[in-house]
Amino acid sequence: MSGGHFDYDQYRIRNIIESIESELNNQGKLKERLFYNPEYYEKFPEDKYYTIYPEEIQEKFREAIEILKKAEIYAQRVDYYLSGDDGEDSFLERLEDDLNRLQNKG
Repeated sequence: MSGGHFDYDQYRIRNIIESIESELNNQGKLKERLFYNPEYYEKFPEDKYYTIYPEEIQEKFREAIEILKKAEIYAQRVDYYLSGDDGEDSFLERLEDDLNRLQNKG
């Protein structure tokens, strides 16, 4: 069966994680695509670069990533359980294994 109870919407959590990570990783870098004409960027040269967030905001982004990673694990494991892919024992074991793997990565 491989899940499907939530119509695979749990994978959207991964997209959010990657989007936040991209914001953090691109800070201060020149944007690959510029949407305005050169005159605009002469007037607003800072708009050619990705935003640099204050350290406190960056920390909250990192916290959000960790929480979302846990949410992704829970959503996936519950999906498999509700779809009949995991029984009670395997649900609990796999949930614990996935959470331990996440904790060991960090």
